[in-house]
Amino acid sequence: MDDKIITYGGQAVIEGVMMRGRKAYAVAMRAPDGQIVVHVGPLGPIYQSLIARIPFLRGVILLWDALGLGLRALTLSANTQAGEEEKLEGAPLVMTLLTSLAFAIGLFFLLPAAIGGWIEAGLTPWLGTWGGNLVEGLVRLALLIGYIWAIGFVPEIRRLFGYHGAEHKTINAYEAGAELTPESVARFPLEHARCGTAFLLTLVLLSILLFTALGPLPMLERLISRLVLLPVLAGLAVEYIRWTANHRGRWWVEWLIRPNLALQRLTTREPERAMLEVAIASFQAMRAEEERLSASSPTLHGITQASPAQNS
Repeated sequence: MDDKIITYGGQAVIEGVMMRGRKAYAVAMRAPDGQIVVHVGPLGPIYQSLIARIPFLRGVILLWDALGLGLRALTLSANTQAGEEEKLEGAPLVMTLLTSLAFAIGLFFLLPAAIGGWIEAGLTPWLGTWGGNLVEGLVRLALLIGYIWAIGFVPEIRRLFGYHGAEHKTINAYEAGAELTPESVARFPLEHARCGTAFLLTLVLLSILLFTALGPLPMLERLISRLVLLPVLAGLAVEYIRWTANHRGRWWVEWLIRPNLALQRLTTREPERAMLEVAIASFQAMRAEEERLSASSPTLHGITQASPAQNS
C-alpha cells in the first residue's frame, strides 16, 4: 500500500495549517507581524503501535488522538494571534474544548435522535415502526449540511476554509509528485478523498443505516444508543475513507466518493498565495522533522521557528 495514501493528512487552523505525517506533525501559522511561525513535534507512539494496524479499532483510537492533536494545533494558532493577556490555556481551555464537544454531540446526535423519537411516538401509523429512525437520519444530515453552509458566511470561517483549501492543494500536489511552490500547488484541486468533511458525511450516512436497523426504542434507550454507538460509527467511517482513498481510479469508487467531494465545496475556498505559502511551509517542516526522526537524530520537541513572510 502506498505510504502517501495512509500517512499524510492535515487540518486548517487559525491563520495556518497543521500537517501530520507518520512520525511527526507541524503547525505553520501567519503571525500578526507577517512572519510564518512553525511549531514541530513528534506524534505519540500509538501511531507506530500494533493498534494502528488493527482495522476498525485503529479508526476509533487514532481518531481520538487526532482530535486531541487538532485541538492542540488550534490552540497554538489561536494563541499565536492573541496577545499575552488573551492566550487560552489551563482550565479555561479545557472548559472551552469540553463545551464545544458537548455542543457538537448534542446538536448532531442527541437532538436528531430526540426529534426522531417524538415523531416515532406520534406518527408510527403513517411512517411505520422504523420511520422515526429514518427521519432522525435525514434531520442529522440536514443539520450537518445547513450548519456548514451557514458558518461559511462568517468572515473568519471563510479564511479558515481558505487555509483548508491550501492544505488540500498542497497534499494533492505532493501526492502527484509536483514541485511544492505556490504557483505549482495552486493548480491542484480543492477536494481530497481523505478530508475530515468526507469523514463527517460518511459517519452521518452510516448512522442512517445503523440506527434505522435498530428499530424503535424508548427515548432514554434511544439517546444512550446514539452515544454508545458513536465510536462504532467512527471506526466504520474511518475504514471506509481509507478504503476508498486506496482504490481511487476505479469508476465505481469515484462514483461512491462524489458526495464526499461535493460537500468539500462548502468547507474549502480558493486560497490566497500567502495561504499556500503557509501550507507548504507546514508540509515541508513536517517532512523535515520526519527525516530527522528516521535518522535517529535528537527529537525536536516543541521547537518554534520563524521565517520572513513572502509577499503575496
